Amino acid sequence: MLFTVSAAVFFGAILVVMLHQKAVPVGGALVAALFGFYVASTGIAPAVSATVANIFHALPGAH
Repeated sequence: MLFTVSAAVFFGAILVVMLHQKAVPVGGALVAALFGFYVASTGIAPAVSATVANIFHALPGAH
């Protein structure tokens, strides 16, 4: 649960920075957020979560 919250905060912060720098339009950010919301409700969500967790645990200093 703690990883899920910290990952959400991390990706949320990246999205805010990208919106602030106009690297992604507001419409694009909304589509990405909705896509993530709907993916989270499918059967692939545990695999996506595990993959992201494994990537972060493989990074040095992420433990």
